[in-house]
Amino acid sequence: MTSPFLYFAGTRLSGAELCAARLDGHVVELGEGWIPADAVETAALRAASLEGLLGATLAATHLSAAWVHGALPDPPARHTVQRAVAWRVHQVIDRRRIYRDLRVHPDDLMLLGGVQVTDPVRTLADCARTPDDAHTIAARLLADAEPGLVGRAAEWLDAHGPLPRKRSALALLAGLAARTMAADREAPRKENGETATPVEAAATLVEGRGDERDDVVTRSTTW
Repeated sequence: MTSPFLYFAGTRLSGAELCAARLDGHVVELGEGWIPADAVETAALRAASLEGLLGATLAATHLSAAWVHGALPDPPARHTVQRAVAWRVHQVIDRRRIYRDLRVHPDDLMLLGGVQVTDPVRTLADCARTPDDAHTIAARLLADAEPGLVGRAAEWLDAHGPLPRKRSALALLAGLAARTMAADREAPRKENGETATPVEAAATLVEGRGDERDDVVTRSTTW
């Protein structure tokens, strides 16, 4: 069932009415839909906004799944989708989506907002295996958002035999893990020896480093 907080053009309101409501500050765009300007954006709402693209047979993957999970601030220009059912899907050509026919295993899927989305582990593994800057950034942001996710994604890759660009993905994940370990070692401690909270640590690092930027994890050139 579609969330009452989601509006789609041509359902309860026309596209023209939604555009007018946006100009008046009443609604904002979310994925393929619109939500009230004061609504709290959640993973379930982001996923549900893709219902028209996914239906019951497709799953959001790669950058689309990373956006649903909150790692990316904005949805991709074209959503990456993959077959979530055992049978072949027809009439999937759409300029708004990139379709991959390989079926996603049910163990790698989760239901959010009534639609199928790859879980964070599979999403990180997929982004790590895709050789472009957008997916590398998404992988880094996913890793930053959930402690322990990098290790679980590496285990997923190890458990699934030969895969395209598996070696480069594991190299990227190793770099992300090393980055996290280095950040943990640099985390300042309070006078009593306890690790500072993230807010306290961030404040201390900003004071100590000024405008220094974080190192960017680079991808191995071996594919």
